[in-house]
Amino acid sequence: MEEEAYELIKRAGEKGVLQSELWKMLKTNSREGSRIATRLESKGLIKREKVLYKGRWTFKLVPVKTETKEVQWTTLDGCPCFTCPNIRECKLGSAITPAMCKNLTEWIEKLIKKSST
Repeated sequence: MEEEAYELIKRAGEKGVLQSELWKMLKTNSREGSRIATRLESKGLIKREKVLYKGRWTFKLVPVKTETKEVQWTTLDGCPCFTCPNIRECKLGSAITPAMCKNLTEWIEKLIKKSST
């Protein structure tokens, strides 16, 4: 439901979505809607702006602008994921995960070292 909420907020763009309207779109209650908004805000995906709407204070939910950078294929040169035999099983929450991959960690550390020199 969090992903659905984030997509709705992103589609609204800079004008945002009132928190109460989001609950209705998601067909949930105010308690769950508020929790979803709080989680998205804590992840840095949205910001909540206090607004007065029809004589009541509420929050307008607006997506946070993220800076996008174009990925160059040369940046990915040597990434061990492309030749890994475990790529299909590698995912968060699995026994094989990018966060615990020694080869990926070493490759990233080399990139960092290379870019800092």
